[in-house]
Amino acid sequence: MTTLKAEKRSMDVKAKKLRREGYVTGNVFGREMKESMPIQMEKKDAERLIKTNKKGSRVTLEVEGQSMNVLIKEIDYNSLKKQIDEIDFQALVSGEKVHSVAEVELINHEKVSTGVLQLLLEEIAYSAVPAALVEKVQIDVGNMRVGDSIRVKDLPIASDKDIDLHTDPDTIVVTVSPVRNEEAEEEPAEAAE
Repeated sequence: MTTLKAEKRSMDVKAKKLRREGYVTGNVFGREMKESMPIQMEKKDAERLIKTNKKGSRVTLEVEGQSMNVLIKEIDYNSLKKQIDEIDFQALVSGEKVHSVAEVELINHEKVSTGVLQLLLEEIAYSAVPAALVEKVQIDVGNMRVGDSIRVKDLPIASDKDIDLHTDPDTIVVTVSPVRNEEAEEEPAEAAE
């Protein structure tokens, strides 16, 4: 599991000033914490973390010598400045279910030779105890053909007894649509005249 070092943040210093000084701000919250803990981490460490971990990933957060198992709950990214502004974490409690998301990842998409592969759902929402958390759901789409669809209920995450889905099981995750040629697009326009 990835470890991120952070330090408690003094609320006397504004987040904007900390960002200018090379820090990313954040908060740690959890059921067993009396109040959320404001933190700050080195920008380079936060960027390294986000390269390999996304929203819904479990990581170890080390705050001033204390290690905590946490879940990345939210990542605020400033696209204008191309930088991470804030990362929020939820402290995990063994045996307590937490809400999370699993990222959908398609594999073998280059093997789909007929039709257009469309990813319709990028993440699946669910609840699970920390030991059953899932970061990614990989779907092998190599054998899919035009007209094929995969729904949430078709995935292993849906049949895992330790996971409670929040995303509708009938939601289509990925589908292969026929390639529309230009002639087919012109016909409805002529019919409208």
